Amino acid sequence: MQLFFNIILVYLGTIGFGILVNVPKRALNVGGIVSVMGWLIYYFYTQYVGGYIEANALGTFSIGIFGIVASRCKKLPVIIFNIPALVPLVPGGQAYQVMKYLATGNYTLAKSYLIQVVFIAGAIAAGFLFSEFANQLFLRLKKKISIKKKPF
Repeated sequence: MQLFFNIILVYLGTIGFGILVNVPKRALNVGGIVSVMGWLIYYFYTQYVGGYIEANALGTFSIGIFGIVASRCKKLPVIIFNIPALVPLVPGGQAYQVMKYLATGNYTLAKSYLIQVVFIAGAIAAGFLFSEFANQLFLRLKKKISIKKKPF
């Protein structure tokens, strides 16, 4: 039941952020689904396999791939799906801890959380980079296969 509740909150949070940044209405539902798919990969990875950094990279990679597919289906730019879908993976809790420990003077814990934020942000960037790389690789392979099939 807790997982179902979290899925609903991820979906609604993505829709809400999409409304704030003026995502077209026809893209809101699909953007929420893209976000839920990425968050589920993140959730199951953290629960059953490993740490947050790898989970963020895989979740962002899947958001990138699903966002590309959604952008082709809806004929809209991919950023319309990627940016709102990324909201559940942003390390807001760790960033808050950095500010809290800096304000209270506990610089050791602040440094530890800052390192986590930097690595998670890097994993998010790498996830998007690899999803775009996979898309470009797919398009090139598709183009080469279609060239080989044409008779001369």
